[in-house]
Amino acid sequence: MDTKEVSTNNQNNASQTLLEVTDLHTSFFTDAGEVRAVNGVSFRLDRGKVLGIVGESGSGKSVTAYSIMQILAGTGRIVSGSIKMDGQELVGAGEKVMKNIRGNRISIIFQDPMTSLNPTYTIGKQLMEAIMLHTDRNRQQAYERAVEMLRLVNVNEPEKRMKQYPYEHSGGMRQRVMIAMALACEPDILIADEPTTALDVTIQAGILELMKDIQKKMGMAIIMITHDLGVVAQLCDEIIVMYAGSICEQGTADEIFYNPRHEYTKGLLRSIPTSANSGQKLQPISGTPIDLLNMPKGCPFAPRCDEAMKICIRERCERMDINADHKAACWMNVKREVQPS
Repeated sequence: MDTKEVSTNNQNNASQTLLEVTDLHTSFFTDAGEVRAVNGVSFRLDRGKVLGIVGESGSGKSVTAYSIMQILAGTGRIVSGSIKMDGQELVGAGEKVMKNIRGNRISIIFQDPMTSLNPTYTIGKQLMEAIMLHTDRNRQQAYERAVEMLRLVNVNEPEKRMKQYPYEHSGGMRQRVMIAMALACEPDILIADEPTTALDVTIQAGILELMKDIQKKMGMAIIMITHDLGVVAQLCDEIIVMYAGSICEQGTADEIFYNPRHEYTKGLLRSIPTSANSGQKLQPISGTPIDLLNMPKGCPFAPRCDEAMKICIRERCERMDINADHKAACWMNVKREVQPS
């Protein structure tokens, strides 16, 4: 019995929590100094749920995912914190353990399928290599599994596609191949890192619909990483909003969209087109993201916030409960509570 099977059997008596990240700190050590890319991130992912992580470029979304997979660049390191999967600690577990986790239990779809796929190998060779690496299937069984997965992600003529190279496919088709590769070993968690960024709107909608259908069929948990709140609205049960490596707001999709309680989240919502603001100019968030080499004492969003107060500059607000399904780290919530009715 292989490790995957043992792990699956153990889940029958396990809690609903599949992944638990606690006070995660990840830094990159450069000649200019320490870049604190992830600062105290904590969240929980339950079985079969979809978690969205949203924020601008440089907010720490992808680094959080790469920390979970432990595929950081050479200068990157998990400084402190805990990452547990089914109660097993992954931080410091070693490369041997992580090789069994990656692809087998946690898979990732990277941003650009053209750079993720090797242009010198056929689609079939790359799919089969991934399957044979993480399972005990022989070459013929790996071929059959690869064709089966291409068919699952709605790639037409899968046997023909197996013989083709990445450049012979459109961007949307290459992304479907990447999804097939990520799902081939039936992972418990799929991390999708900006899976629709390089695609046009029509193809983007098709990929998101595909992911929703596959998630329902396979019952896996998904971490969807994106800068687009419109994407997570269609897919996610819970949303985390990140800024400067920290979580500034966290809650159910309904809470985040209809009751945002951090000024950064409100800015993100104002900057996306909706039926309510059609015909109006979109309102971009002013200013530029914070320098992670020189983190301020107070709220990192304060320099760009129209509602910033003196305390925002001096002191960082801890995440506080808005209700049972919603937390936010914004001093405006304290101000709202103390104001006379």
